[in-house]
Amino acid sequence: MLYDQALEAAQAIRQHSDVKPALAIILGSGLGDLATEIRDAVALPYSEIPHFAQSTVVGHAGRLLIGTLAGVPVVAMQGRFHFYEGHPVQLTTLPVRVMRLLGAETLLVSNAAGGVNPAYQPGHFMLLRDHIYMPGLAGASPLVGPHDERLGERFPAVGKAYDAELRTLAQQVARRHPEITLHEGVYTMVAGPSYETSAELNFLRMIGTDAVGMSTAPETIVARQVGMRVLGISLITNSATGNETAEVNHAEVLSTADAVRTKFAQLVMGIVEGIGAQI
Repeated sequence: MLYDQALEAAQAIRQHSDVKPALAIILGSGLGDLATEIRDAVALPYSEIPHFAQSTVVGHAGRLLIGTLAGVPVVAMQGRFHFYEGHPVQLTTLPVRVMRLLGAETLLVSNAAGGVNPAYQPGHFMLLRDHIYMPGLAGASPLVGPHDERLGERFPAVGKAYDAELRTLAQQVARRHPEITLHEGVYTMVAGPSYETSAELNFLRMIGTDAVGMSTAPETIVARQVGMRVLGISLITNSATGNETAEVNHAEVLSTADAVRTKFAQLVMGIVEGIGAQI
């Protein structure tokens, strides 16, 4: 059933574009401006794609774009849909399956995150070296349910989910831009949509969290199940150490994303150029 839905969505998208993307991109909260760099883009609202949900969160445009970025054929989600919007994780990760069926072999997934590590400041970036998927540990995994062999392995290994070569490439790009601060660490996904309490942030720090957000981990798991390489990037939009005097809000997240959109574009464009050189 899930595979059939993904196939139907992919077939519908192909009616609008015959581009075979090599790279899939998911643009997180406030990071959708990168979509303007995609050349000759065909833009499809999610409402026109079978079985896609709608993005209801400010900062998520809710469009799928197919075109070229830095000369590389890409398919990009300008905004995602989330578990906290009431969607089952099988639905929030359906686009990853669809983008793989369209031909993408690599996934670049981005998000806005709080910096649990006190060294992380708003405007910094973090490469995901690993993740802790809290809802998944509690049973909300996109792989739960009847298994269809067409979806991939029943028990995919995700111990090295975030590709080491792609992380090296990203670090090389960042070194060419001294204005970009790029860390590497562990991302923890929580369900949201409320931000964490001080006690919860203390707990997350104790278990090894560097940045916390409300997405990405289930998409990565599905990408690995279908055999895609994954590179994850978090934009640190706020401090989340638990010692802040002011409480975080979504407007702050979007404001920080807007302030560093040029840096984000430089980082991603450089990474995409590097991936293009490997194709």
